[in-house]
Amino acid sequence: MSLKSKLNRLKPHISGGGQETESKVSHETAKIEIPFLPKWESENVTPYFLDQDYCLIREVKFPLSQKHGLYHFHDFLKAVDIWNKSPVNHPLSAEGHRPEELFFFDTETTGLGGGVGNTIFLLGYASVIGENLVLRQHILPHPGAEVPLYQSFLEQVNYKTLVTYNGKSFDWPQVKTRHTLVREHVPKLPAFGHFDLFHAARRLWKHKLDRLKLAVVEKDVLGITREDDIPGYLAPMIYFDFIESKQPDGMLGIIKHNEIDILSLVTLYTHLTFQLCGMDDKQTRKESFEVGRWYDSLGEKDEAAKVLTKLVEGSDTTSLKAKLALAYQSKKAQNWEQSLRLFLEVAEGGNEELSLEACIEAAKIYEHKIKDYKLALDYCLKALNDLDYKKVQAEKVQQQFEIRRKRLERKFTKLPR
Repeated sequence: MSLKSKLNRLKPHISGGGQETESKVSHETAKIEIPFLPKWESENVTPYFLDQDYCLIREVKFPLSQKHGLYHFHDFLKAVDIWNKSPVNHPLSAEGHRPEELFFFDTETTGLGGGVGNTIFLLGYASVIGENLVLRQHILPHPGAEVPLYQSFLEQVNYKTLVTYNGKSFDWPQVKTRHTLVREHVPKLPAFGHFDLFHAARRLWKHKLDRLKLAVVEKDVLGITREDDIPGYLAPMIYFDFIESKQPDGMLGIIKHNEIDILSLVTLYTHLTFQLCGMDDKQTRKESFEVGRWYDSLGEKDEAAKVLTKLVEGSDTTSLKAKLALAYQSKKAQNWEQSLRLFLEVAEGGNEELSLEACIEAAKIYEHKIKDYKLALDYCLKALNDLDYKKVQAEKVQQQFEIRRKRLERKFTKLPR
């Protein structure tokens, strides 16, 4: 930015300088020609001028009654209300938030790598304002326009928490990197909370999805099908072509792709909330198990037990996994009787992998807590018989069992007859 431009920006703060600056800025911006401006304006895109440069901003409003995938946007309001009434602590909890304080955010960049060589050319976000979900997208018309891009973005940002998909690892760090290059000319980056839905999707659906890209989650979980969508990997190529040709058609395709990404974040957050809070009547048993296991890992033992206990009836793998998780929870609470009962049920459940784990835990309780070395030895031998020697770690596991078996045999032989 030139010294002249910097001085012009300071004039409104000097007594008597406001009117002169206004006419000066108007004169300068009047000289800027926006290629294909009528085409942009027909797509709800308008220019934002700053210091002889500009960026483009698109704003679209969606009524909360509109449906995107499984949910209407007004269901997101229900999701926030559910968290505010829930006593459970969770990384995705919106407790203490109003719906309008969540900021659904996504970017489009010239590459997938980090560092200053990767440029963000589209900043997109949506939030609830009144009776609408308002989507705004800030577009970089050429690489030198990052000051107006970030100025226009940051002057409207007034939110509490970001909601992204892999944004903790990529989008927001990349924003920070690019911001450092223009930080002397634009507002500071605000401090946000952050809900990264990628990690939640991985926890709940890695058992059924080979890939966890947002487009895959949309199709297989959220009931969203994209039509005529531009693949994300083509975005950099299309942007570079746009820089050369100024033709907006390709960029409008990327803008639409980004729009769907952001709207899907709203649907995904709503769906995750309904799953985590037991409000999804179509939730599968495997999904319920993953929810219970997540609560258990967070130390929310009561909530975990409530979810897992509903799954223990039956003899399928999910039932056995739920019993095993509850057995470990009881063991940690030193409820040896209950944990042993559950370990024994899993040991006799017919799943070799889970049986192996349950047998060794049962053997530990019999040996160290009940002092029944005979039963401890029996379950140690059962585990050895069930052990699959073809597994990669089988030799190491077998050695551990053999050590335990020999120790138990010595203890058992010393018992009075």
